[in-house]
Amino acid sequence: MKQERTFLQKTGLFFKGLAMGAANKVPGVSGGTVSFVLSFYEEMIYSFQKINFKAFKLLLNGRYKSFYQYVNGQFLLLVMGGSMFSYFSISLVLDYFLKYYELYVWSWFFGMIIGSVFYIYKDFGDWNFKNTFSLIIGISVGVGISFMTPAQENDNLWFVFLCGIIGVSGMTLPGLSGSFILILFGNYVLLLVDSVNGVFTIITGLFSGNFEVLEVPENIRYLKIVSVFTAGSAFGLVSISHVLGYVLKRWHQIVTAIIIGFIAGSLGIVWPWKRKIFIENNGEFLVDDTGNKIIQNYERFFPDFSNSETWLAVFYIVLGIALILGIDYYDRRRKSKK
Repeated sequence: MKQERTFLQKTGLFFKGLAMGAANKVPGVSGGTVSFVLSFYEEMIYSFQKINFKAFKLLLNGRYKSFYQYVNGQFLLLVMGGSMFSYFSISLVLDYFLKYYELYVWSWFFGMIIGSVFYIYKDFGDWNFKNTFSLIIGISVGVGISFMTPAQENDNLWFVFLCGIIGVSGMTLPGLSGSFILILFGNYVLLLVDSVNGVFTIITGLFSGNFEVLEVPENIRYLKIVSVFTAGSAFGLVSISHVLGYVLKRWHQIVTAIIIGFIAGSLGIVWPWKRKIFIENNGEFLVDDTGNKIIQNYERFFPDFSNSETWLAVFYIVLGIALILGIDYYDRRRKSKK
């Protein structure tokens, strides 16, 4: 692995982490797709794969520098640091735009995913029967997941730990949205909205000298939930990465074909034109702690092209495609100059 990086490369990795973290929080968008398109997916998988028995042995023996180099620490700190920082910065901006400009945000993501499919597909090359069959499997699973019915919220800590393992799959499996999986599990609002906001309240309170925030039972509940969810995510990142590292080495084209299928299949999740179906109980809508109605699923429909709003959404789809193609063009020019 490449250990020495210039300041510009380090900054670039941090911003890539920001993009991946923001994508992970949006239902239907996969952070793994971002890492794949921005060309740091395989290094991320192999870096997580290095967190193994040998790494812990180096750590326990006090060989911190060797541990840092062995696990490609610089890369992991920059990417994961950017991803974590994004949850309290860029993702909050995304929340705002999703609330007030939802159609255009979904259109932008829809375009980026179309561009991502093209980006990966064009360099694939060998579409033999085995790889084509793998592509079909990936598409089928992606489409199947997009039409599943969500469960109800569950704050049992063992289930939260499981949500951490499954939810982080969006970072390691391009096309599989961890946030959408959490919606299916019924815990998206609890884990990525309420708990994050609760921990943010605790942190800002402590920094301002208000230690009474630690005496509020609901804040302590959110702190426990976030801690367990984070532990599950860390466990999932390492364990899934070990599996992916193994299969990528042995069946690289098959795995890549499945990934392309996942990403293509996820287009159904991010289809821009859809109506929200909210959870009802005895004729009343259920709401989260902020008073917002809890989404159960979406009803998709075909847009009205006589509406100017539709054409603006189409513009954002094209903009999303152009962004990915622009990244591809820049990457090709950069490589040609080496």
